[in-house]
Amino acid sequence: MYFPYFRGRQYELLALKELATKRLITSSVHPVIEPVKLIPALNGSLTAFNASNLSIGLILNPDVGDLTNESEAINQLLDSLDTNSVIIPSLLINESAAAVLQGLLSNHVQESSTLAVLDNRDYLDIYSTLFDSNPPRYTLCPDERQIRRASQNKVLFEDKFHKRSRNADYPEDEFFSDDHLYYQEDNYLGFGDYSIVGNEYIESGFAPYAVAIHIVYFADDNSLRIRHFISDSNDDISNVAGKFYEAIDKLHTWYTNGQNRQLTTGLQILLDHYDHGTYPGLPTLKKLSIMHHLELMGKYLDGRLNT
Repeated sequence: MYFPYFRGRQYELLALKELATKRLITSSVHPVIEPVKLIPALNGSLTAFNASNLSIGLILNPDVGDLTNESEAINQLLDSLDTNSVIIPSLLINESAAAVLQGLLSNHVQESSTLAVLDNRDYLDIYSTLFDSNPPRYTLCPDERQIRRASQNKVLFEDKFHKRSRNADYPEDEFFSDDHLYYQEDNYLGFGDYSIVGNEYIESGFAPYAVAIHIVYFADDNSLRIRHFISDSNDDISNVAGKFYEAIDKLHTWYTNGQNRQLTTGLQILLDHYDHGTYPGLPTLKKLSIMHHLELMGKYLDGRLNT
């Protein structure tokens, strides 16, 4: 099982909603949302997963954004939905975890129905105390010895996206992950990452000098690699649409040279923009790249990826 983790930005939520609504995501993929704002897209994505009977985790004690220390607002969102079957109450293991779990227990949600994110060994004692007799359904954790030993129902969870400070600094191609090949023999229930976004949370964006399209793909050995398609005219922030077409031209060339195995709906839409000479905007570009990643992983895990 694959657990992609998102901070609930608008384009991420719209990607999840479209994947669920169009049934492009499968039960092998379990997204987790750490909400940063209560925006309509958050409710929309959760509702779409609920309607499609697809599992999704919702962090109740977010660590970044506008909703830190606002668990009551998130609980109200959770209560407003028919969440019994698909939305997994989830918590970050930190100083606020005990209060969140107590609130869930008061609402008859057992520890075994929750998802925990344990990524800091300083909180091992909190985790052990909270789940001493009844472990969470899933524990997302890094491959660190002390955390791995203490965790139960482990999901290997690490940031695989090597973020650069400038888009122009990305290499053409680099390794992304092979966790999907080995997580089971390493005694994990699944694996997770931050998709093509990365762990770093930045509140606001900025006009880029270079446009980058990040596309994950399966290599011949079934390891997962990532291709960075970068624009060429990167001396200033003008003509972003032109920069996009420079990048999408490279994507089209790469795809037509024997990469049809990687085709997903998100990738097809990107290729359609190349064919039609249209520019979707940077947020939509990110949305489509996320959609591609999650659909591709579902195909692989379900045995539907072309060889």
